[in-house]
Amino acid sequence: MDEIKWLEVAVNTTPDKLDQVCARLAAAGMDSVVIEDEQEFLTFLEQNRQYWDYVEQDLLDRMKGVTRVKFYVTDDTDGKAQLEQYTRGLDAEYTATPLTDNDWAYSWQKYYKPLEIGARLYVVPQWLREKPVPAGRVPFYLNPGLTFGTGSHASTQLCLEGVEEHTLPGRDVLDLGCGSGILSIAALCLGARSAVAVDIDPKAVDVAYENAALNGIGKDRYTVRAGNVLSDPSLAAELARKRYHLVLANIVADVIIPLAPQVPNLLEKDGVFLCSGIIDTRAHEVEAALKQAGLTLIKKREKNGWAALEAVL
Repeated sequence: MDEIKWLEVAVNTTPDKLDQVCARLAAAGMDSVVIEDEQEFLTFLEQNRQYWDYVEQDLLDRMKGVTRVKFYVTDDTDGKAQLEQYTRGLDAEYTATPLTDNDWAYSWQKYYKPLEIGARLYVVPQWLREKPVPAGRVPFYLNPGLTFGTGSHASTQLCLEGVEEHTLPGRDVLDLGCGSGILSIAALCLGARSAVAVDIDPKAVDVAYENAALNGIGKDRYTVRAGNVLSDPSLAAELARKRYHLVLANIVADVIIPLAPQVPNLLEKDGVFLCSGIIDTRAHEVEAALKQAGLTLIKKREKNGWAALEAVL
């Protein structure tokens, strides 16, 4: 069977004409587009600035001055007829770049390899699940294409090392800012009885459940919620109805600091709070917030300019 070939069509426009271009494409039948716009990108960064400490300059440079709309058609007679239909009367320059199905759907997979974390964890892309697992390692299967949170970032690795060290069979876990669910699912793979995970992004719910299913973990052991414990007192109160042996927060300093006062109401007496996503130059601020909340720092892990802290009551 011949491999399907595709054209990536990029329509170059300006911010004031962006809505007009999208409307014309939709009227012509193209309702699946990707918008790349510098101003929308900058607005998004500003509105969500509390969720990261910095944005790489390379990403800012790539978005500078950009306003374009992208869509895809097959690189054949039918696709080119569709392209003519979509762009007729568009009054905007566009480029059509040939791609193969493999280029845009699967080529990213080559960048993901199994990761050995700590002494026992083995993070495996789900398409490599048939490969043998090293002796003594506990496999954790993940689809990196689903969302952020693949285990490759230094802050996630630091937190996973803590998860491995402190997970105990039959104990419960709370994952705040779960993303793809990597930390809480890893804890379940290592023997935790149950886990509750929360993220401000509603899309994280389905992603975390899908990654859990890859590991044979169902909703009887894993609960994922969308919400913000900092701005939703009812959610915070609901989570505090029970205590957890492990409370995880791989977020950023600006979220961990205001979160710290809630942690004592979530931990069991012998429980551990693991927080990561902290640039090393801000670790002292987080340490001070943990102390102010009545927690005692027991370990600090560092890697590639990032820090993870472990604290107890």
